[in-house]
Amino acid sequence: MKTINVMIAGIGGQGLVMTTEFICQAAFLEGYDIKSNDVIGLAQRGGRVWGSVRIGEKIQSPNIPEGEGDLLLGIEPMEALRWQESMKSEAKMVLNRHLVYPTNVQQEQEAYPQDEIQHMLESFDSLELDALMEARKCGNEKAANTLMVGCVSHFLPISEESWMEAIRRTYPEKVREVNEKAWKKGRDLAKEAEFI
Repeated sequence: MKTINVMIAGIGGQGLVMTTEFICQAAFLEGYDIKSNDVIGLAQRGGRVWGSVRIGEKIQSPNIPEGEGDLLLGIEPMEALRWQESMKSEAKMVLNRHLVYPTNVQQEQEAYPQDEIQHMLESFDSLELDALMEARKCGNEKAANTLMVGCVSHFLPISEESWMEAIRRTYPEKVREVNEKAWKKGRDLAKEAEFI
């Protein structure tokens, strides 16, 4: 199988590390080789963070080569924008439209790049949604990332059984049910939007 490269972009405190772990668990359960990175640096809450997951038969490095990204999960839109050059022209993107303004935007030193984000959405095969609101409907807005993974799960050769087992292995028991529901909701939303 050809290597699949997944990029996840967000800010500290949005659950990026657990999201990366969830995708890795599902791919591992399906029998693939995986390598992943989580770059959180010193800005663990509110600062830019990103992660990568590479899935295939034999993966040598967790780093996605420039221009080789297949899937982009934009947990925060401006952070996704930073990674658009890393994606293939035919890449798929799921973008959470919930904005988190960085300090320089809050202090009116810089404008939030709305036009650039819109152009990015038009440049890729994209699904934009309010993941927090959709996850809230499932019972907990903290399941937003799991819902977004459900949206892109159509493009990963991983069975639903492995995804469900990965949820059981990744998330604490008290939030497993809501994460299962959110993942399935994301999968359905992608179908409804004809994203797949």
